[in-house]
Amino acid sequence: MTTTTHIQSVLDELFGDARPTRWVTRERPKIDRIACPWLIRRFIDPDAVFLYVPTPEVFEVAARERAIAYDIPGAPFSHVGERCSFDAFIERFGLDDAGLDALIPIVRGADTDRHDLAPEAAGLHALSLGLSVNFADDAELLEQGCVIYDALHSWAVKARGERHSWTPAPA
Repeated sequence: MTTTTHIQSVLDELFGDARPTRWVTRERPKIDRIACPWLIRRFIDPDAVFLYVPTPEVFEVAARERAIAYDIPGAPFSHVGERCSFDAFIERFGLDDAGLDALIPIVRGADTDRHDLAPEAAGLHALSLGLSVNFADDAELLEQGCVIYDALHSWAVKARGERHSWTPAPA
């Protein structure tokens, strides 16, 4: 079970007393690089700051800004085997939430091109790519992407069993 005390102890281990937390990753976020900030803001630190920078600058910016790098090889939160960064955050922070449990295979499937993991993975992949085409600013892309993850989490918790069907009128 997730406890505030456990989350706080992980944050203290990573950041000391620095708040709000700061996180940095590669620019032009898609899927995992939007799912992770959404997760952090909704379940870990609502005031967290996210920086998107060119790939070669991620670790330099992390050191300078006292930020934690994520979703890049060598970062504390990144892909391991078939698991993506979203998995790493949930595991490290001990997050226990039925909605997150439903999102894990969707995010992992979309991020690793394993759409067979969840029927919704292909849709999340398509929405993420469409957002990146529609929004040139990474901060705006993050804000718009969070709406999608809020909706997915709400669906997983409150509407997962709902079906949409209708009988067409006779011709």
